Amino acid sequence: MPKQSIFDKIWDRHVIAGEMGGDQLLYIDLHVIHEVTSPQAFFGLRQAGRKVRRPELTFGTVDHNSPTVDIFNIRDAISKKQIETFTKNVADFGIEAALNGSEGQGICHMVAPETGRTQPGKTIVCGDSHTATNGAFGAIAFGIGTSEVEHVLATQTLWQKKPKVMKVEFQGIPQKGVYSKDFILGLIAKYGVDAGVGYAVEYTGEAISALSMEERMTICNMSIEFGAKIGLMNPDEKTYAYVSGRPHAPVDFDVAVQDWESLKSDEDAVYDKVLALNVSELSPMVTWGTNPAMGVSVDMAFPEIKDVNDERAYQYMSLSPGQSAADIPLGYVFIGSCTNARLNDLEEAAKFLEGKKVAAHITGIVVPGSRGVKRAAEAKGIDRIFKEAGFEWREPGCSACLGMNPDQVPANTHCASTSNRNFEGRQGNLARTHLCSPAMAAAAAVHGKFVDVRELA
Repeated sequence: MPKQSIFDKIWDRHVIAGEMGGDQLLYIDLHVIHEVTSPQAFFGLRQAGRKVRRPELTFGTVDHNSPTVDIFNIRDAISKKQIETFTKNVADFGIEAALNGSEGQGICHMVAPETGRTQPGKTIVCGDSHTATNGAFGAIAFGIGTSEVEHVLATQTLWQKKPKVMKVEFQGIPQKGVYSKDFILGLIAKYGVDAGVGYAVEYTGEAISALSMEERMTICNMSIEFGAKIGLMNPDEKTYAYVSGRPHAPVDFDVAVQDWESLKSDEDAVYDKVLALNVSELSPMVTWGTNPAMGVSVDMAFPEIKDVNDERAYQYMSLSPGQSAADIPLGYVFIGSCTNARLNDLEEAAKFLEGKKVAAHITGIVVPGSRGVKRAAEAKGIDRIFKEAGFEWREPGCSACLGMNPDQVPANTHCASTSNRNFEGRQGNLARTHLCSPAMAAAAAVHGKFVDVRELA
C-alpha cells in the first residue's frame, strides 16, 4: 500500500461513494453553524419538508453579528433578524447552540475546540472559510457555502473533489518576539496568496511541534489567506492533552488516542508539492497593503511598486514604497478574531501592556474570542491589565475582524489588527488594516506606532 499523509487517511475513511479523481460523497462528523450562513439553509429544509439528519452532530453559535457592547441591544435590523431567525431555527430543529449572551457563546472556530467537539480524524464543516482552524487537531476542516450547509443538514454528507496535498515544513527555532502569526504571514509573504489554491496543506516541522495548540490554530486559520481550503497538522501529545477532559471528549479516551495515532502521516508519505520556511530567519511581520501577502518584516522598507495591484494598495493605504512599519500613522488597535483571541494570545499581549498606558491618539479594543476565554482571562487578572492600560474590554464575538457588527474601524484610520484579512473595507468603510501578532499590536498601542517587540523587555 502506498505511503499516505494524514489527509489521505482521513479522506479515505469518510468516502461513501464516488471515484477517485471525480466528485466523492463524504460523511461529515461535525457541522458547525452560525447566524449568517444558515437562515437560507433552514428555509430550504422547511420548503422541502426535511428534518436535520443528525442534529446531535450539529452545533451552533452566534458570533458574526453579535455586538460586543450592550449585547442585547441589536440596532442593525438585518443583524437582529439573523440572530432571531437562528435562535428559532436551532430550537425548531433540535440543535444545541450557544446563543447570544450564553456562557458558551463565542466564535464558531473557537467554541468547537473548546468544547472538545473538534478531534483528530474528524471531517468538520461550517459556513465560514476559517473553519480550517480546526485542522490544527488533525482533522479535515473546511468552509462551505449556504447550499452545502443545507445539504449537510439534510444528509450529514457532502460531495467534494479531493484536492492535491501540499506539505509545508516550518524549520528552525524562532527568535523571542516571533510568533506563529509571523510564521503564517511570513509564509504568505514569501509564496503569495494563491500558493495553496487547489491543495490541502499539511504543516510540519520542528517549529510546529514546539507550538501550543492555540498557536497551531492560528496557522491553520490563515490557510485560507494562503489560498488553501484546508490546513491541518498531525496530532501529538499536546493535541490529546488539549482534548482530554473537555465536555465532548471521547468517553473511552485511551482507545481514541490509539486510533488517532494511526492517522499520522507515514514517514515516506507522497505529496504533490513541498514548501519550506526557516522560522529562525523570521522577524515580526506587518502587512502594509490590501492582501496578506503584502507584508514585510517590521525592520524592512516597503517594496517598490511592481504592478497595478501594488499601486492601488499604496493609494488606498496612503503609504509609499520605502517607508517602514514605524511610519504607519496608527489610530486604532484591535486584539481579537478567530485568528488571535485565545487565552494565550491575550496573555502574550498583556505582557507588553502591564504597567503602561495606551498612547493618547490610539483607540484600543480587546475582544476575547469566546466567553470561556473571557472568564479565564478575568480569573487571571488579564482584563485588569488591559483596562488599566486604556483598552476597552468587551464581550466575545467576531467584532472588528469583518465589520459586520457595530465594531468598525473609522474611515481612513490605520488599525493594527490581530485578525486574518486586510482587503479594502474589511474592518469598515475605508478602514486601513495592518495584520500583526497580538504582541506587536499591544506594543504598538503603547508606543503609538509599530515597534520591534524583539527589542522590548
